[in-house]
Amino acid sequence: MTNHDSPTTGTLEHINLTVSDPEQTAAMLVDLFDWHVRWKGGSIHDGQSIHVGSNTSYLALYATGQPADDPVDSYRHLAGLNHIAVVVDDLDTLEQRVEAAGFKPTNHADYEPGRRFYFRDHDNIEFEIVSYA
Repeated sequence: MTNHDSPTTGTLEHINLTVSDPEQTAAMLVDLFDWHVRWKGGSIHDGQSIHVGSNTSYLALYATGQPADDPVDSYRHLAGLNHIAVVVDDLDTLEQRVEAAGFKPTNHADYEPGRRFYFRDHDNIEFEIVSYA
């Protein structure tokens, strides 16, 4: 058994997102979080996918043709993606990287047991960056 509470305790492996440009989003994530591309290639519906993350979990970045731009507020829409949270040790360095990449950190908060901020990427995907250090 691995680091699980029981044989049926699940561990999140990946999240699959539709993005406008998998190469651009993958490069951003590699630069910000020191992740690596685990795999890339053709996908369903004549699409392209890139898996980027760590050795244990990743984001699957998918694009095909002309994705629909749905302006619905994800927090008011069932099955909407609200944000992706990434834990880091050095929140201040990550905030500098986010700003250097041209994104605006917002909604800073210190709370028990950590600190956090949010930003939206070029596809308006919201990321929460949190540190418990």
